[in-house]
Amino acid sequence: MSKYLSSYRYGLETVYYLNKEGRDQVGCEVIRKKTPQVQHYLLRNQLWIYLKRPKSWQNEVKVEGAEHSIICDAQFEKKGVPVFVEVDVSQAMAVNKRKIEKYRQIQLMTGEPFYLLWVTEIEGRKPKLESYMNGMLGYVYSIGEIK
Repeated sequence: MSKYLSSYRYGLETVYYLNKEGRDQVGCEVIRKKTPQVQHYLLRNQLWIYLKRPKSWQNEVKVEGAEHSIICDAQFEKKGVPVFVEVDVSQAMAVNKRKIEKYRQIQLMTGEPFYLLWVTEIEGRKPKLESYMNGMLGYVYSIGEIK
């Protein structure tokens, strides 16, 4: 397999991706390279595994209301109800608060129920995110809970 894969270390993790020969072998046109967003992607993937790999999971989905829209880090359905996922690695808390308010506005405009899940790498941010979500359906996970 090493003939078709490239890899690099990120902390204790090894990140693998298809090299040119691997992409040619499987007919893949998407080029993946080392990225500074790897921490974000790994945390999102860890949540996907923790949630027992929901089949309807999609990354980077646009969520729209009449006047507001946002691109969530992932979306899936649980018993027919949309679940939107946001990953917090090092984003400013003011940005996270604005995102939550956008979701709140979208929910008010559409009148449709949905869940909002957050996963944060920084344990101390969990209570703050929970307070921002006050009254919304959802949950905030810390990295320690899902690993």
